[in-house]
Amino acid sequence: MENMIQWFETQGEKYYQVLIENDRYKAYITGFGRTLLISFFAVIVGAVIGTLIAIIKYSATRTKKLGLLAAICNLYITIIRGTPVYVQLLIIYFFAFNTRGSSPVLAGIICFGINSSAYVAEIIRAGIEAVDKGQTEAGRSLGLSGVQTMISIILPQAIRNILPALGNEFIVLIKETAIIGNIGVIDVTKAGQNIGMSTYAYVQSLIIVALIYLVVVVILTKLLKMLERRMARSDRR
Repeated sequence: MENMIQWFETQGEKYYQVLIENDRYKAYITGFGRTLLISFFAVIVGAVIGTLIAIIKYSATRTKKLGLLAAICNLYITIIRGTPVYVQLLIIYFFAFNTRGSSPVLAGIICFGINSSAYVAEIIRAGIEAVDKGQTEAGRSLGLSGVQTMISIILPQAIRNILPALGNEFIVLIKETAIIGNIGVIDVTKAGQNIGMSTYAYVQSLIIVALIYLVVVVILTKLLKMLERRMARSDRR
């Protein structure tokens, strides 16, 4: 019993050291802010590139003029999905950003955005293909061009159907950014590692980091479920 009490006291002291002492909690907050910043802009980059690729691939099935572009898009997706994101991060940073004054945060945004785009492209393409083809014919019969039909009619319906999948991709992306500390960005994971090295309480500091990620993922998952229920109710009306 005494050993157990001592163990809890020791753990309490270590958690106090890695979280409260010297206001170390501020390092976690600052690091997590960088994590959210990188994730947010990477999602935007991934959504823009992914949507463009999805439209090209879908359009290529309807016209032979985009065959070459579709082949390039397929090659792009194969390379990005077939290589580890950590390797991609190192290549982008050392190839394009390893110069004086370069921003590792920007390298991270570009890397994670590109990586996410390959997955987003396939999600959106599947969503577009799931839309009834009659919607396209209806748009053209109203005098809309192919681009106008895609933007005004097809994409809104496709995104509505795949929004939960896109939300899950955002959650995955947030967790993937944990490796960005390897190029010098002090995100929440790197902040936890630094605190662990200074206090010799590595496990405790990393457990705090894990709990931060867990709380964020649980909150985002619940928000996605709420969104799915709201969309389901609106579909029944």
